[in-house]
Amino acid sequence: MIDDLALLAVRVAVGGSIASHGAQKAFGWFEGPGPERAAGFFEQLGFKPGAQFASAASTTEIASGVLIVLGLGGPLGPAGLLSTMLVAAQSVHAKNGYFVTNNGVELNVLYASAALALAASGYGALSLDRALGFHKPLRHPLVSALALAGGLFAGWAILGQRDTSPPDGTLATPTISGNRVNGATEPARS
Repeated sequence: MIDDLALLAVRVAVGGSIASHGAQKAFGWFEGPGPERAAGFFEQLGFKPGAQFASAASTTEIASGVLIVLGLGGPLGPAGLLSTMLVAAQSVHAKNGYFVTNNGVELNVLYASAALALAASGYGALSLDRALGFHKPLRHPLVSALALAGGLFAGWAILGQRDTSPPDGTLATPTISGNRVNGATEPARS
């Protein structure tokens, strides 16, 4: 019974936190930016149109969180959480290192680890999956592996749509030093 209570506590903490994070974007709740500012932030990150990407992110965070809290849908909630953490880590946090004090990937790693653990362990006896009899088919290793792979694929697909080109009106800086002679680059001379 203690294992099931611990899993419930983890589900409420992880699922409730990520659902709240989504509600910040979607509704402006919990001192969040709301949909307009979230859309602007996504545009700045290169996800265009920003409103569409912000809506998809907030919907995924809310849905994943609710599924995890309720203990419903087996690995689907953790897969959605894994997807959003991959996108957040790569597009916002990776450039800042590991620790959250520098806006690094630490929180993304913790959320992703919790998602993997919940997908692998299941939600326990105090879950809707157990109450509805879904826990056995949804705990099959193939189901978990496919769901998590789908979450990773979705994250990489979203990252693939990101526009990382320099803003209009800016010039790229050459990365190779040298002199241009008749259109060809010659190595710099010391």
